[in-house]
Amino acid sequence: MGQEGTQKRGSSTLPTSTAANGGRRNLLRGGGNRQIHKTLNNIKITILCGLVTILVLRGTIGFGSLSSDNELENQAIIEETNRILEEIRSDKDPDDPEDLQSQPTITLNDTFTLGAKISNWDEERSLWLSRNQDFPNIVNGKARILLVTGSPPGPCDNAIGDHYLLKSIKNKIDYCRIHGIEIVYNMAHLDKELSGYWAKLPLIRRLMLSHPEVEWIWWMDSDALFTDMVFELPLSKYKDHNMVIHGYPDLLFDQKSWIALNTGSFLFRNCQWSLDLLDDWAPMGPKGPVREEAGKILTANLKGRPAFEADDQSALIYLLITKTEWMNKVYIENSYFLHGYWAGLVDRYEEMMEKYHPGLGDERWPFVTHFVGCKPCGSYGDYPVQRCLSSMERAFNFADNQVLKLYGFRHRGLLSPKIKRTRNETVTPLEYVDQFDIRHSAQATSN
Repeated sequence: MGQEGTQKRGSSTLPTSTAANGGRRNLLRGGGNRQIHKTLNNIKITILCGLVTILVLRGTIGFGSLSSDNELENQAIIEETNRILEEIRSDKDPDDPEDLQSQPTITLNDTFTLGAKISNWDEERSLWLSRNQDFPNIVNGKARILLVTGSPPGPCDNAIGDHYLLKSIKNKIDYCRIHGIEIVYNMAHLDKELSGYWAKLPLIRRLMLSHPEVEWIWWMDSDALFTDMVFELPLSKYKDHNMVIHGYPDLLFDQKSWIALNTGSFLFRNCQWSLDLLDDWAPMGPKGPVREEAGKILTANLKGRPAFEADDQSALIYLLITKTEWMNKVYIENSYFLHGYWAGLVDRYEEMMEKYHPGLGDERWPFVTHFVGCKPCGSYGDYPVQRCLSSMERAFNFADNQVLKLYGFRHRGLLSPKIKRTRNETVTPLEYVDQFDIRHSAQATSN
């Protein structure tokens, strides 16, 4: 994105740039040494935390007061533990030459690319599938789907954040197991320039190229939960489309709203078109001056957008309204909740359970509840922490009850992690499998 791009904010094309080195950068840079270092750090943390615990217990259970020397030793251990934690969170490795050097950032005059330009992917993939028939893209009559989610490589700023990340991935694993979907959980930044919101783009591209047997890549944010465990994607609707995303056409084209679409949950077909769109989408993403200047363009052109650096969602919206030819293959879905904004849903779960049933996927029983604005893993958010956490607990238990039903249990309440039995054991358990196995409901819904 050159300087002229900042002057022509009404331009119909996305700003682009040229890399001084040709714009091609290795996506997987220095991964081995970094992983070894972080593994050693984790071992250090475990040992140090154990020592701190022993020292605290000595003072608690009556081994006498510690000497001043021991207190100094205690303090040194705590400081070392905090230093290692800070190092991991900052994603820096003191033994990595790359981290010791000042890393050049993409400038306004550079070109950013996700990788080598690929122009014949459909032909290459088709040939690969014909040669590797043990890895079909259609399994039991269904297109093979890979659900992709993830979280930052370091620990959360608070322990409760890691706990809710665990609940989130458990929820996704449950849904994928029920519906025969493969899943990838990523914790690596494949491209240092595309951090934060943008980290999904190089990951999606890499997964497409590494898994030609997968027909659809389905991205889902870590703060989004499946809340209808029966509902299945109506893939037959999308046979002529390559991207499926929740949104509203009137907000996109009439109002040019920055919330017309939501990139917290969307699908890409594994094809040349998707690779080309990713290439066109990415140039606003490099951190630093490129992202900052792109943010000004997006704020100037999208209704209601606050002034902040470019994000992937706003960039996609801007791309689709300035290069409308992409829309021929984009399906804007709103007949069910591929993305459901949490604030209007979580307080209605009891009403839903009383009036409706899973399998609907819409406002009566939302397919996905997305906690936009909640940052359980971070130190800030747009909503009070307690409200977010209690709402996420309700959503998780609402979904988990649908899974536990087969086993004869349910949560005591939507805010309780404790469960209770809903039926007694029987000598004919298979009758309950036929009656309560959610997979039967899923098959009936898809037929």
